[in-house]
Amino acid sequence: MCGIIGFAGNTEAVPILLDGLERLEYRGYDSAGVAVASPEGRLQVKKCKGRLGVLREALAAQKPLTGQVGIGHTRWATHGEPNDVNAHPHVSQSGKLAVVHNGIIENYLEIKQSLLHKGVVFASDTDTEVIVQLLEYYYKKSSNLMDAVYEVLNRIKGAYAMGILCSDFPEQLIAVRKDAPLLIGYGADGNYIASDVTALLAHTRTVTYMEDDEVAVVTADHVQILGRDGCFLEKEKHQIQWDVSAAEKGGYAHFMLKEIMEQPEAIRKTVSPRTIQPRLADGEIVFEELEDERDLMKGISRIYLVACGSAYHVGMIGKYALERLLGIPVEACLASEFRYSGPLLGESALVIVISQSGETLDSMAALREAKRRGSKVLSIVNVMGSSIARESDHVLYTWAGPEIAVATTKAYTTQTVLLLMLGVYLARRLDRIGNGEYQEIVRELHGLHERIGMVLKNLELYQKTVARYFNHDSVFYIGRNQDYALGMEGSLKLKEISYIHSESYAAGELKHGTISLIEPGTLVVALAAYEPLVEKMRSNIVEVRSRGAEVVAMTTEETRDMIGSQASEVFVIPKTHTLLQPVLGVVPLQLFAYYIALNRGCDIDKPRNLAKSVTVE
Repeated sequence: MCGIIGFAGNTEAVPILLDGLERLEYRGYDSAGVAVASPEGRLQVKKCKGRLGVLREALAAQKPLTGQVGIGHTRWATHGEPNDVNAHPHVSQSGKLAVVHNGIIENYLEIKQSLLHKGVVFASDTDTEVIVQLLEYYYKKSSNLMDAVYEVLNRIKGAYAMGILCSDFPEQLIAVRKDAPLLIGYGADGNYIASDVTALLAHTRTVTYMEDDEVAVVTADHVQILGRDGCFLEKEKHQIQWDVSAAEKGGYAHFMLKEIMEQPEAIRKTVSPRTIQPRLADGEIVFEELEDERDLMKGISRIYLVACGSAYHVGMIGKYALERLLGIPVEACLASEFRYSGPLLGESALVIVISQSGETLDSMAALREAKRRGSKVLSIVNVMGSSIARESDHVLYTWAGPEIAVATTKAYTTQTVLLLMLGVYLARRLDRIGNGEYQEIVRELHGLHERIGMVLKNLELYQKTVARYFNHDSVFYIGRNQDYALGMEGSLKLKEISYIHSESYAAGELKHGTISLIEPGTLVVALAAYEPLVEKMRSNIVEVRSRGAEVVAMTTEETRDMIGSQASEVFVIPKTHTLLQPVLGVVPLQLFAYYIALNRGCDIDKPRNLAKSVTVE
């Protein structure tokens, strides 16, 4: 959720820190701050509540913070309200040490009480300040900074990524990681730490991913990485394949709209490397990442699709598809509930973890529980080298490129198509799908990006429709089967960026209570792209229309007349194979939500109270 940037180099640190924080704004935050070590060994700190612009103005109005080593932070409040005092970095009582921190220190109250009894004075209400005050306590006792760092790590419990400055060592910064993302960047003018690679792309694309319990000492010329035992480690360096332009708006008003429009290319990048183009011979889906799919599925009698938020909605669609394709029970599970629900794990269960960032803490915990109990784990992620990717037995990358807007679009569509491809691939290898249907799906996969492009050509339709409906304060989405799962994603998109109350219901459940909420003028978004149940959906639309609802419908070209005759407005998408229809169906819902939020004047890329990557439980 929060963002970390650190720099040790041969040029002034503040401009680099501010640039990195700006590129981390998409993660969500309510305050920002920087700390810089002067060459004389004095820590200079500035932090402010509010957007990064407030911090920039405050820095411009005072004497410059000079120094070539520094740390910066954007914070979402967890412990303590958003204000200048609770913002990071936090400084020790003597002013010698400064810390930025992502995560949660679970035993901070116990430690705080212990330090208060020793006479330590706290300035903030945060759990993070406990880290820096405890660090100073141990540093005074041992006079050895690294010994003090390890003492702190042995004492604190929880999740953390940290950047540490000490005025006694103004040429270096220290980085620490456990259960929260942190990486190291290697540049021509110095070295970096960051919680997200987007903060570094303007300076370097060579990075190392820190693992749990690792400690790094970073200077302008060297990076030393140590394990929990203090021994030096040799770490692999990775090259980031996309450049800074991929993380910029490129002329679009918002990152969300840019990423909606990027979906045809994102789908192409996900599909093309994994399919053999049909010519004279039959087409084929290939997964080189899976060495032996029969071994992967050997003895598997149950599949869990584990995820949070939009990725969970991908899992809901996957449940319908994989059960049909593989003929075994599939359960879509919220990662935050998975560990506590008594899942039937073991060697007979395959757990598929879906995460855009690959750092979602609840999903990480579910993954580790599955492995602890002997289940195979396959992950679908977008970020190479992320924690979930590294800890999974198998990983499939979506290759969607960076997604900056908090509300996911292209990550959702690429996750969906990749999971559906995996189901079809496994069904083929296990002889559970006929050749005719298999070849039809392969052909449709090759044309999927073009069909999404067709949906995106008529933006004026969505703008015109939204002009009629953006003032509604409550919206209901209804659908059946895959369309019900799709409605959950459409509803989430609307509520998270427009702040409109919105709910998704299985259309067949309307008469079991929900229909009592329908009154004249109620807005209902009816999804009718799942062909086997489109006639039943027509009946559900008639039900709500007869009670005064206004209906915006989404359907395919084949059923335009049947559904359109009952709706006030209709969004029409191309027909494709039934399993792939949700990949097209989500695009109108994304545009509908985007233009409603735009008409309501909302901060679309950075909605209130939300963060891109949720790294706390």
